[in-house]
Amino acid sequence: MKFGIDRLLADPALRAPLEGKRVSLVAHPASVTENLVHSLDALAQMVNLKLTSTFGPQHGLRGDKQDNMMETDDFIDPAHGIPVFSLYGEVRRPTPAMMDSAEVFLFDLQDLGCRIYTFVTTLLYLLEAVSGTGKAVWVLDRPNPAGRPVEGTLLLPGWESFVGAGPMPMRHGMTLGEMGHWFVDHYKLDVDYRVITMEGWEPEGPGFGWPQDRLWINPSPNAASLNMARAYAGTVMIEGATLSEGRGTTRPLEVLFGAPDLEAGAVLAEMNRFAPQWLAGCAVRECWFEPTFHKHAGQQCSALMIHAEGRFYDHAAFRPWRLQALAFKAIRRLHPDYPLWRDFPYEYVTDKLAIDVINGGPGLRAWVDDAASKPADLDALAGPDEAAWAEQRRKFLLY
Repeated sequence: MKFGIDRLLADPALRAPLEGKRVSLVAHPASVTENLVHSLDALAQMVNLKLTSTFGPQHGLRGDKQDNMMETDDFIDPAHGIPVFSLYGEVRRPTPAMMDSAEVFLFDLQDLGCRIYTFVTTLLYLLEAVSGTGKAVWVLDRPNPAGRPVEGTLLLPGWESFVGAGPMPMRHGMTLGEMGHWFVDHYKLDVDYRVITMEGWEPEGPGFGWPQDRLWINPSPNAASLNMARAYAGTVMIEGATLSEGRGTTRPLEVLFGAPDLEAGAVLAEMNRFAPQWLAGCAVRECWFEPTFHKHAGQQCSALMIHAEGRFYDHAAFRPWRLQALAFKAIRRLHPDYPLWRDFPYEYVTDKLAIDVINGGPGLRAWVDDAASKPADLDALAGPDEAAWAEQRRKFLLY
């Protein structure tokens, strides 16, 4: 199969509209061709294609920034002599001066299929900046490694943020090319928008979203595996908790929690008592780790590791958002007074709890903290939103 970048490079007819245009590329470390050449270098070799700038999203064009709210500066690319503008530095929306650098913007980011993963918001901000200017945005489409399943509540009005681009669920089940069509329609944008589609992508085929013949390359420093990509729509919520999400270890965001003052075995037993059905589709095992940095650095943490891979993975049954909610709930049931929620500025939001920013509203936290709530209550909160999104996105699916 071929990703959008591979099709664009292979087909002169697809590139023809770019001739005579000033072209910019939005890219990160996973923006590579099927032969592992970075898209910037590959496009620079194309005759009659004039690259005039590049943009880097969160974590930077080079993917060298480890954590959230670690900003990247603009610089001049030493190999190609063109400006590299940061969309996660002084600004997160392209400025008019940045937009003046090109007429067509090629967007080639590997995504994780999760609302909070900020590349989808960067796409929206770019589309909004282009709207009404006569300029064009082309998405060079890539797979959604989490596939088509939908999970989580819709972001509530007034909860928009850099990790909440619009009223979509946590796990949206779309590619960025498809999401761009939804953005243009939902926000009524005036954009020359097109998608260079993939060839042969089967979201329900072998790999369940990620082609088995393609290597996994980190799109951001902590997206180190396909297992992480599958689990992320749940484990990202730990960023809003005092628990460790595994930053400072070799397997970040592949754990349900790590903490020096909790017993993982007891939490897992309580999860099995409260809602065993939400443990389906993966294996969960006890482990220990000692983060070298970030939360609980230098302390031995008892933890639960997720394995949404190999013979343990059932794509249809795995529900990472509910699985993570269950881990929080089990901790709260065992330790009612545990200081679970982390109060700190999260992705430039300072007046709301991080866990609520992540979920686009307070519903999940309220469910966890309510001693009387049951699994059916969370299903009743999320189920209608999930069904509504699955229907709403239908006309935008390209594969």
